[in-house]
Amino acid sequence: MRRPKWSKRWWLIAALPTVVALGVAAFVFAIFFRAQHTLDRAGAAVASEGHYAVELSTLGRMENPGFEAIASPATYVSGAWFEGKLYLSGPLGLFVYGSRDGVGSALLKSYRVGLDLPAAPLGAMVVGRLRDAGQPELLIATHGEGVLVFSGGVDRSDGLGSFRQIRPVDAEGRDVTALLPLPTGELLMGTARRGLLIYRGNSGHSADDLESFHPAFNGLAITALAADATGFWAGTRNHGLRHWHAGEVDTFEAGVDGGKAGSLPDNQVDAIAVRGNRVYAGTPLGVEEFDDGRPARVLARNLYANAVFADASGLTVGTMDEGIRRVALDTGRRPSVVSEFNATAELGDANNPAVQFLPSATEESNAKGETLFAVMRDGPRRKEAGGGWARLVTDSANGARLTDSNISALAFDGEGRLWVGYFDRGVDILSTGVHGVGAVEHREDDHLFCVNRIALDPRRGTMAVATANGLVLFDGQGHPRQVMTRRDGLIADHVNDVAFSGETMVTATPAGLTFVDGAGARSLYAFQGLVNNHVYALGVRTGDARTGEMLAGTLGGVSVLAREAVERNLTTGNSGLKHNWVTAIVPDTNGTWMVGTYGAGIMRLDRDGRFTAMDGATRTMVVNPNAMLATGSHVFAGTLESGLWVWSRATGRWRQVTAGLPSKNVTALAEHDGEIYVGTENGLVRIAERLME
Repeated sequence: MRRPKWSKRWWLIAALPTVVALGVAAFVFAIFFRAQHTLDRAGAAVASEGHYAVELSTLGRMENPGFEAIASPATYVSGAWFEGKLYLSGPLGLFVYGSRDGVGSALLKSYRVGLDLPAAPLGAMVVGRLRDAGQPELLIATHGEGVLVFSGGVDRSDGLGSFRQIRPVDAEGRDVTALLPLPTGELLMGTARRGLLIYRGNSGHSADDLESFHPAFNGLAITALAADATGFWAGTRNHGLRHWHAGEVDTFEAGVDGGKAGSLPDNQVDAIAVRGNRVYAGTPLGVEEFDDGRPARVLARNLYANAVFADASGLTVGTMDEGIRRVALDTGRRPSVVSEFNATAELGDANNPAVQFLPSATEESNAKGETLFAVMRDGPRRKEAGGGWARLVTDSANGARLTDSNISALAFDGEGRLWVGYFDRGVDILSTGVHGVGAVEHREDDHLFCVNRIALDPRRGTMAVATANGLVLFDGQGHPRQVMTRRDGLIADHVNDVAFSGETMVTATPAGLTFVDGAGARSLYAFQGLVNNHVYALGVRTGDARTGEMLAGTLGGVSVLAREAVERNLTTGNSGLKHNWVTAIVPDTNGTWMVGTYGAGIMRLDRDGRFTAMDGATRTMVVNPNAMLATGSHVFAGTLESGLWVWSRATGRWRQVTAGLPSKNVTALAEHDGEIYVGTENGLVRIAERLME
């Protein structure tokens, strides 16, 4: 099952098309002074509405209770030159490269999310001077924690730069996707759901510090921002392009241009480049060229253009799956398109697009021909004189790495190997120990793709992997041996959970339950008494499925089963359950259960079928599907936005843990040899269970 929000994640984040050094920044400042009267009008228009409280703080190193990261592949989404160094941002943190042996060749410093920075993936970066700062700073968008402001200092003896945080109190205002600093010291902040905000920075405590910029942008998913000589352009996820100029907003959408067709090839705008009076908007179906604010023609038609850069002679386009293309901007209506970098041919991987283009850090280099750099998902490259793209830095991490960082399931097999399931990349099987990760075996195919749950069959020593495309059964050596779908007796192809009780395997699907053993496959659904067909989670006690107790957590409450039949149904109407959508269940002591919900946190279910609230943990909170784990000392619960929750049997209390996690979206849990493994949408960490007390 694809988690419900759960992440709406776009693995490719559109970054700002131009990140400028100080000399280029002066040009942006100058053109914005010409349009400043329009910004003043916007401020007056929203003076009575759209205000948001904002918190300002200075960041120090996070208090890590003892989490150790298991290496995930580093990916990058944005880059910027700052103080003569190349800064790269991505889901794992901020990485600083210097010129020890050449431009950007040596890693000088890294700042990790969850340790040095708040637990939120980093996104777009720009250099600008805010109202309360005496010099330009590096401004970094985050997906969930507002904006980070870095004042430099990598060369200090302690190796630490200075960070502060601009954090909107409103949660949706903290999901920042694009940034554009203004010469007045104000900052335009594009968000995923709140549209376009403007941070004025008057005092850090005033209601006027953060506002909606203009009603025309409210509620839009902003993807990119870029300034021109008259104002600025804003790209959106599904509503085309907006041009703010002279106090007015022009809207450009696919097939709509003041009643005329053809203003954009697609309503999703991933990148914007500005050069003189021409603007280029990259979309999944090509690049639209604007001349003096009017649509002119489509370039690179049908290419998925997620990064664009314009220079005097042409347009450089980074595509989603076809490498880097060069478009000659001649007077012809069909400009030529030439391949400069083919990701499949040069890397063996087409899934490695350029996400942003950067000019050189120095004005002198740009004057000689605008030396161009590409930030790609696996690192930066520099354009060579012959037209190729040379890698600038290499990944210096030692040891094996996971295939991906977006984790959806964890389990240990009988040999002590950790199985890691991914949101959309299949399964890794790896050995673990005190020295980290050993060999990693990856399994992925058309069925083994979107993984929901992994479970050990303790009697046979085999593993079952529940996916959105069927149930994949592995032998004891970790080789797939069978795929079960509806053709093989399951009630549905999509399997949310799988559990073993004695000789019986039970699968939970959006259409009901299926029991599988030597006698064949039998299904149970709402017509036979199940409270709701959509089953998300199974709770099983040790014993045989025909005699032992089992719970099915569904979209409509909990069904209590014995002997493969429904004994009773528990809902908000008859049991004290606070929310019918049940996402996770684990057995507790004395015949009780711990139950996680989508929206009401965690509750306890007693033998008599009564739910009771748990102090602190029964709250407005989403427990992720099957992200619960019970041990002899603790119960752990992973949540959508509230980190890890830990119940201590010794104290009888819950506590929230976020420090040390790479993300507050905790998606999977497992235990082995006294260590707890915590999977998130942004990586995997482990910690000794004794440190969680």
